[in-house]
Amino acid sequence: MKKIIMLLMVCVLILGGCGKKKNTVHSLDDLKNKSIGVQMKTTGDIYASDIEGAQIKRFNKGLDAVKALRKGVVDAVMIDDAPAKVFAERFDDVEILSEPYAEEEYGIAVNRDERELLGQIDQALQELKDDGTLDKIAKAWLQDGETQTAYETGKKKSGRKELIMVTNAEFPPYESKLDSGDIVGIDVDIMKAVCDKLGRRLEITDTAFDSVVANVERKMADVGVAAMTITDERKKSVDFTEPYMKATQVVIVRK
Repeated sequence: MKKIIMLLMVCVLILGGCGKKKNTVHSLDDLKNKSIGVQMKTTGDIYASDIEGAQIKRFNKGLDAVKALRKGVVDAVMIDDAPAKVFAERFDDVEILSEPYAEEEYGIAVNRDERELLGQIDQALQELKDDGTLDKIAKAWLQDGETQTAYETGKKKSGRKELIMVTNAEFPPYESKLDSGDIVGIDVDIMKAVCDKLGRRLEITDTAFDSVVANVERKMADVGVAAMTITDERKKSVDFTEPYMKATQVVIVRK
């Protein structure tokens, strides 16, 4: 009886190993006619939709797309390079293709009626670039493994007019939510620094990514900051600041 049980266990292990779906995407050319997971309404969604014969599976979170990849539901995931690195470090059965798909620039979305605010934020961003603050924040999160904050506000918040930032806290290391419920990330630190320049108090609202632009357009928030690529389509609804960060669109596959 023991031998039979052991034999059954061996068979289960063998079948389980054989059941893992092998990777079929080894280069960008292999994406044709493949199933590609994306976070809904991101530039990854836009780029993947243009690939010949590709079947696009859309998810509310980039993490959900990666989980689907690991289960064999999709053949690849297209996403920005920073969160891709986070997921590749977290899961040892996925990796990033060495060849980037596209380069892009992030901007802060502002309502088209708020020209004065747009100019103020642009000036603040320029000052933060010039004094090295933006580089310091980016390096802490992207290279040094920061997980809480790389910028401590140096001014008192009491009595300061609030500035409402809408984001999607599902895109580490640009924005994510701690167990405490606090939203942290590169974008949060940058906006804390911007608010210090403007004498404002930062308030953050979390929503689905595809609602960020709509929230700004309808004046439900002052700014939309969500590692958002500046595109002509989005500029039809909102204005953007000058780019504050450059990023690369990459492809994640199973090992």
